[in-house]
Amino acid sequence: MTIAPPDRLPVTIAPNSAPSPTGIRPTPAKSKTILVGFDLGTNKSCVLAGAAGNTDIAVSKVVPTVVGYVKDGIVDGIIAGNAQILYGEDALRNMLHVRLVAPLAAGVIADQDTARDFLRYLRTVVDPSGTAEIRAVIGVPANAGPQARDDIRHSALGVFDRVLLIPEPFLAALGYREDARVGQPNYLDPVVNSLFIDIGVGTSDVCLVQGYFPTREDQISIPFAGDAIDELLHEELNRVYPNNGLSRHKVRELKEAHGYVGPSRKPLEVKVIMGGKAHTIELGDTIARACNTLVEKIYPALTTLITRASSDSVVSLLQNIIVTGGGSQLKGIDAVLQKKLADDGYENPKVKLAGVDYKRYVAVGALKAARSARENQWQVLLG
Repeated sequence: MTIAPPDRLPVTIAPNSAPSPTGIRPTPAKSKTILVGFDLGTNKSCVLAGAAGNTDIAVSKVVPTVVGYVKDGIVDGIIAGNAQILYGEDALRNMLHVRLVAPLAAGVIADQDTARDFLRYLRTVVDPSGTAEIRAVIGVPANAGPQARDDIRHSALGVFDRVLLIPEPFLAALGYREDARVGQPNYLDPVVNSLFIDIGVGTSDVCLVQGYFPTREDQISIPFAGDAIDELLHEELNRVYPNNGLSRHKVRELKEAHGYVGPSRKPLEVKVIMGGKAHTIELGDTIARACNTLVEKIYPALTTLITRASSDSVVSLLQNIIVTGGGSQLKGIDAVLQKKLADDGYENPKVKLAGVDYKRYVAVGALKAARSARENQWQVLLG
């Protein structure tokens, strides 16, 4: 197996009709070219796709990042079409009859074979005919090393024709950017100067984005995020309500519905089913303790990266702090972080939420990058 290396990626992605690098084996003629932007997430993945040559989005889909391999001995008719492998929501709906495998952990490939199966499925979503040339821009953690990048390329081998790997925070900024406002007075372009706080499932990543692809020095990754909050909340509920029988999945649902940061909000009474019977539990203090731990972990990384920014950029940087990822849905997290910065003397900080569309921003940025990538930036995968 040979993977042809791309030229070094420049700071600015711009369209160009430069020919492919010499020495690359030409790909077979395909009926059409489809450009794809991927956000491969530990918990959920987003895929956007459209034909080359226009700005239309033909496919927009968020899929749970999970593959289900049907267990031996399942009788005919239990699984629709007697399929042997299920993906995303189908896999979760049939969890009693499949072995669930997560292709990613902490944002990187954890199981290469499963990752390839998952990517094959996503290819069928964007190209059901299987006849198109697929060029995919895939987001990677800003601190991803060579091995993590190679794992993505190897998983994509035989699935996509060409790939381009770009740091996720840069793509998030590109996706979050309002293109129509670029150049307008008072518009703070997130691609030019911003600080992204991406709170995921396994890690929380704080990253400077200042017009170039972020390096390891521009990002701090913290191994505390959604899963860690769930664990703290589960432990606390088991302590306060012994033998409650609540599953980790149910605890996550409680966090997603009621999670917040800041002072304790009591009463916060929630009805749950324990042992088949309805019970009302008080979550105010319990959720506050678990979720506020996230702020305690993130804040030092945030201030560290602010000090690494140049003195000329820091004033506008403080106006453009954006919280994204699943953790951005915790109520009050923007207000709490902004107040902590102001209380510590930072000049007029503004912390914003990416909004309900946060799941799509990396993929939106990836599709934008695909549509403006030069021919010699695409990495051709040769089997």
